[in-house]
Amino acid sequence: MAVDKDFLASLPTLPGVYRMIDAEGAVLYVGKAKDLRKRVSSYFQKTDQSPRIQLMLRSVDRIDTTVTRTEAEALLLENNLIKGLKPRFNILFRDDKSYPYLLLTGHRFPRLAYFRGTPKKTDQAFGPYPNSYAVRESIQLLQKVFLLRTCEDTVFANRSRPCLLHQIKRCTAPCVELVTEDAYARDVAEAAQLLKGEANALTEQLTAQMNAAAASLDFETAAFLRDRLRMLATVREKQFVDTTGSDADADVVAVAEAGGVIAVNLTMIRGGRHLGDRSFFPQHGEGASPAEALEAFLLQHYLEHPVPARIFVSEAIETDALEALLSEQAGRKVSVQHRATGERRVWVTMAQANARLSAERRSADRTHQSQRLAALRDTLELPALNRIECFDISHTMGEATVASCVVYEGDDMKKSDYRRYNIGGITPGDDYAAMHAALIKRFHRSVEENGVLPDLLLIDGGKGQVAMAVDAMAELGLGEVLLLGVAKGEARKPGLETLIFADGRELRLAKDHPGFHLIQQIRDEAHRFAITGHRAKRGKARVQSTLEDIPGIGPKRRKQLLEHFGGLQGVRNAGVDALATVNGISRELAETIYNALH
Repeated sequence: MAVDKDFLASLPTLPGVYRMIDAEGAVLYVGKAKDLRKRVSSYFQKTDQSPRIQLMLRSVDRIDTTVTRTEAEALLLENNLIKGLKPRFNILFRDDKSYPYLLLTGHRFPRLAYFRGTPKKTDQAFGPYPNSYAVRESIQLLQKVFLLRTCEDTVFANRSRPCLLHQIKRCTAPCVELVTEDAYARDVAEAAQLLKGEANALTEQLTAQMNAAAASLDFETAAFLRDRLRMLATVREKQFVDTTGSDADADVVAVAEAGGVIAVNLTMIRGGRHLGDRSFFPQHGEGASPAEALEAFLLQHYLEHPVPARIFVSEAIETDALEALLSEQAGRKVSVQHRATGERRVWVTMAQANARLSAERRSADRTHQSQRLAALRDTLELPALNRIECFDISHTMGEATVASCVVYEGDDMKKSDYRRYNIGGITPGDDYAAMHAALIKRFHRSVEENGVLPDLLLIDGGKGQVAMAVDAMAELGLGEVLLLGVAKGEARKPGLETLIFADGRELRLAKDHPGFHLIQQIRDEAHRFAITGHRAKRGKARVQSTLEDIPGIGPKRRKQLLEHFGGLQGVRNAGVDALATVNGISRELAETIYNALH
């Protein structure tokens, strides 16, 4: 872009957002500034710009700006524009829809549960946790200490005797009233106390109860409380960190770079408990500094997810506007600190080490995948090989036929481009027709809209599926796309597959061929994605058809039954008396339902 000094001089010295735009009108980059004139001018005054910025500036045709009242407003607008436009020179982090929580339900006998979404007002939610494993580990630990139930409500309502969890001392069996409501409520209250970070108070409370029981010669109760204290100590060793009251809820965010890969590690501490950590890898992070990646993560992550009182970071960044914006969003003071001391410095060092390990692992994986891709490209004698798509068909004797399409691009599976297609209007069980229909569905839009096409199209199947795929691509005028069938070998053993070309030629690669391993990886992912889609569709269809076949059960009653019992299995497990408690279900109709399902 030729620098227009008059344009730069005309920019205001106010906070705002600027957008770098190319000749075709596409937004290349979105940035925020405390002083628009100073920030935009700096792009054309510095001589040591990174290769990424130099490449961007060569493509810029014009710059648009928007003035805001404050720098915090500029941050918010910048984030919204990045989310909406996804500019190719901005550092982008994947926007996870939600984090998991640990839930104590609001029932008469509350349940420990894994949960995503918005809890009911009667439930208590603790978290968020960085991943599902951390939630399930916490549930297992709490079960051992407090013996709370984890069973589904439908199972709980229909038990006639204690389950195995009671036998192995993981539950007090409230389902058959082997524990009183008051005693169970005390266990729930103590579990909630621990989850809120009040472990010291809980330990003192249990110790006092144990001593009192021993003093009154109630040695059975004292022994029970002694064992609970021991297990509580084990939980504290595993999950608790030394915190002051203000640090009971904190996040530690560290960034590291290795082999050209940037990783951001997020460690979560809630209620003084170390819930675990998670690593994030940005898109378009090539050439970015660790501080730039960290700043992009903080903005994009915390405007979508709950914000703790304190955030400790590994890099020095400007925090004034960020703190103001996050504090406004959280409705309380949020502090972003770089110069941590003491125990907090240890947290940051630990998170930075985890970030470095993640970056090194991702870099090694990327190199390995690049070698596989290069080997496959050379074997197939292709000038370029960047995007591979693979199709598979899944059904059960023709029922609920689903086609899957998975995508490999660059050096990894690109899950955002995965697609499933429901296949109908064919003879049940006709895999050939299903493959033809799936390819027509996938590529007709690419023809109409000049969309993206793969460099290699993999078909999970033999000569019949390949022939139908060739016909489908010819109908669409896409015969130039290289097509390759992956036929299973003898006894369907991995490593014995045959590759089938569109012209009928066959190729057998060595078991240790890197390109062959890549094909197997992509084919297996297509198979997994197809099966999960098929099972979900089949299960839904069977639920609907089973209840629809019962006289007197229309859409409204069917919905009430499924919601009340948590699914068809719950309805099946329910007795006549339980069925009759559902609104609109008479005893006579309950008997009809029970007989139909048994």
